[in-house]
Amino acid sequence: MTIVQRASDLIGGTPLLELARTGTGTRLLLKLDHLNPTGSCKVRMARQMIDEAELDGRLLPGGHIVEPTSGNTGNGLALIALERGYRFTAIVDHHAAREKLRMLRALGAELVFVDGPPDGGVSSVRRRQVAARIAAETGAYHPDQHNHPGNGNGYAGLARELVRQLGDIDVLVAAIGTGGSLCGTARALREAGAGTHAVAVEPVGSIIFGGAPGIYHQTGAGSPAGFPVGDNVDRSVIDEAHRVSDSDAFAGARVVARRTGVLVGGTTGGAIHVALRRLYAYPAGSVVVVLCNDAGEKYLDSVYDDEWLRARGVLDELAHRRMDRWFTTYAESVRVATRDRRAHAVAVSA
Repeated sequence: MTIVQRASDLIGGTPLLELARTGTGTRLLLKLDHLNPTGSCKVRMARQMIDEAELDGRLLPGGHIVEPTSGNTGNGLALIALERGYRFTAIVDHHAAREKLRMLRALGAELVFVDGPPDGGVSSVRRRQVAARIAAETGAYHPDQHNHPGNGNGYAGLARELVRQLGDIDVLVAAIGTGGSLCGTARALREAGAGTHAVAVEPVGSIIFGGAPGIYHQTGAGSPAGFPVGDNVDRSVIDEAHRVSDSDAFAGARVVARRTGVLVGGTTGGAIHVALRRLYAYPAGSVVVVLCNDAGEKYLDSVYDDEWLRARGVLDELAHRRMDRWFTTYAESVRVATRDRRAHAVAVSA
């Protein structure tokens, strides 16, 4: 048994779960990074941003941290702050999952709520403005996760883990919000010599890759209208970009839960949807990894609640059946390929 001194010492070393494979030998693997402390990969970059701020003197002992967050980055910052004796203020809205807000409070964070826009969408622009104002008025340290280099740098360890676990990673798929997890991991993989193909997945309604703006309910991914896309969205390392609807993203999460017993967040469901739909588009024998950035237990009263989905018009039984059919089709392709190989071996030996 490993005994550690702090919860943050448990960051990293997360396992992989095979979700599907094809008859051509391609595998779809889920990197279970939601098993990190706070239930999210974001704790990796929260620690890195604080490490870098301490090193360059922007954050002094007993200091104050303020950051706008939809929950996961905030919970990571809250953990590091309580371990190191900092005060932490999270700028949030009611669009965030309630469990994330409850976790912030449980970890000792101060919550400042801002009103959402009249259309019911996310309030990223307003949260950012309030955080900047508080930092200017109080002298608090504002990491600004969308532009802080520590965000992307925080995933170098994740890339090293993937290399140790798998060797080559042909395709990396992840939801994109600040850009740190996908771009930071892909960049570190390439620096290690991997030729990884990076696939970004944003909600329909997000404007990161120039799509029409709209309302979406996938928290922690995408950027709404009027929000400046930050430096951590590094387009030079992104090879493909796809949009996924709330219906398809939430169906992806729910079908995976029913098939595997692993609950993932809605944005991870979207990434799984894209990866599963395109699995045959990649060369035979490819290793495709989806980053599971968020634990589904935070969404039991939203993504996994039929009434919540119906109220927002995003409960789509056809989307659920489509996901199930993809899983079944790939499993059948493995059975057919195995049967054909056996028949060929018998014919050769005859």
